[in-house]
Amino acid sequence: MKRLYTIIFVAVLLALVLGLGIAKHPGYILIDYPHVFRYESGLWSTLAAVLAIGLVVLLVVGLLRLLLTSTRVVNPWSRRNRRRRIEAAVGQGQVDLAEGRWSSAQRHLRIAAEAERYPLFYYLGAARAANEQGHADECDALLERALERQPQAELAIALNHAQLQLDRGDAAGARETLGVMRERFPKNLQVLRQLYRLHLQQGDWAALIRLMPDLRHHKALPAADLASLEQQAWREGLVLAAAGSGGDTGRAELDAAWQQLSAAQRQEPALVLAYAEQLRRIGASAQAEEVLRGALKRQYDSHLARLYGLVRANDPLKQLQAAEGWLQQHGDDPGLLLTLGRLSLQNSLWGKARDYFEASLRQQRDPEACAELARLLGRLGDTERSNQLFQEGLGLLDERLLALPLPAGHRSAG
Repeated sequence: MKRLYTIIFVAVLLALVLGLGIAKHPGYILIDYPHVFRYESGLWSTLAAVLAIGLVVLLVVGLLRLLLTSTRVVNPWSRRNRRRRIEAAVGQGQVDLAEGRWSSAQRHLRIAAEAERYPLFYYLGAARAANEQGHADECDALLERALERQPQAELAIALNHAQLQLDRGDAAGARETLGVMRERFPKNLQVLRQLYRLHLQQGDWAALIRLMPDLRHHKALPAADLASLEQQAWREGLVLAAAGSGGDTGRAELDAAWQQLSAAQRQEPALVLAYAEQLRRIGASAQAEEVLRGALKRQYDSHLARLYGLVRANDPLKQLQAAEGWLQQHGDDPGLLLTLGRLSLQNSLWGKARDYFEASLRQQRDPEACAELARLLGRLGDTERSNQLFQEGLGLLDERLLALPLPAGHRSAG
C-alpha cells in the first residue's frame, strides 16, 4: 500500500512538472512543403498527437493478432486452434486404438495423418483399426496413402501390411508381400523373421528349410533357437518326403531328403531317429536297421536303441548280437533291455526274452515292457502273471492320460 502511494505521488509530481514546463515553454512546430503540405502547431500538442497515433496503431495490430490467433469463439480456423485439433485427434486416436474402439480410432488417426508432415505411424494405426473392423479395402487404401506420403518408408509399410494380412487370414497375400520385400531387402532381419514365423505357422517345412541358410547367415535368430528350429524342420521334412508316396518312389524321395542334410546333421541322433522311423514306416526295415546300427556304433543313444528293437534286419541273429554288444556299457538302459527282449523274440529265444523284459522292468516300470512280457507269459502258460502285467501296463498308461471325466462304473442288479 505504501508503495502504491509513492507511485501516485511520483506520477502527480511528474504531471505537475510537465504541466509547468508546457505552460512556460509551449514550443512551436512548422512543417511546410510548398504548394503541397503545411503543418503548424505547438510542440506539446504535436507530441500528444504522435503518441495518440502510436497507441491507435498498436491497438489495431493487437486486434488483428487477436483475430488470427484467438480462441475458437473468435476464429475457430486459426493456426493455433488447428494445431490443437490435430493434437486432440492424435491423443484420442491413440487411446481409441489401445482400447479397441476401432471406428473412432480410424477416424481420429486419419485426421492426424492427413495433417502431419510425417504421418506414417498414424496411417499404420488407422490401417490396423480398419483391418480390425474387417474393412480390408480401406486398410490397404490407407497403407497406399502412407506410401504416397512417405515413399522412403516402403519396407516398414510392407512389414505392417504383411502382418495385417495374416491377422485377417490372408496367409497367401502375406507370403507374397514378404516375398517381394525379401527380393528388395534380402539382408533385412525383420523380413526374414516374419517369413520364418509365417512358414512355421503354416507348417511349411520345405520353405523353412530353404530359408534356413539366410536365417543362419544373417543371425536372424539366437543360435540355440536356430539349431532347434533347423532340427525340427529337417525332421518334418523327412516325414513329408516319406508321406509323398509309397513304395520305391517314397523311399527314393526320403533318401533324397536325407542326402540334402550335411554330414554333421546326418549324425545327429534326433535326425537319424526320424529317418529310421520313416524308413520303417514305408517298409524299408532292413535299411533302417543298418542306419540305426551305424549311428549307435558312432554314438550310443537310448532312443535309437529303443527303435532298434522295432526294425528287422535280414539276419535277426546278427542284429541281436549287435545289440548285445552295447549291453556291457549300457546294461542299465531300460530301452536297450526292452530292445534285447524283442530281438530275442525274433530269434525264438523265449527264456532270454523273458529275462531281458524282467531286467527292463527292474530298471523302469514301462507299459511297453509290461505288455511285451505279459504277451510272452500268456503264451508260456503263466496266465495269472500275464494278467497282472497287463493290468499294470494299463495303469501306467492311465497315468499318462488326461484326467477327463468318465462314466460311473456299471453295477449289476443283485
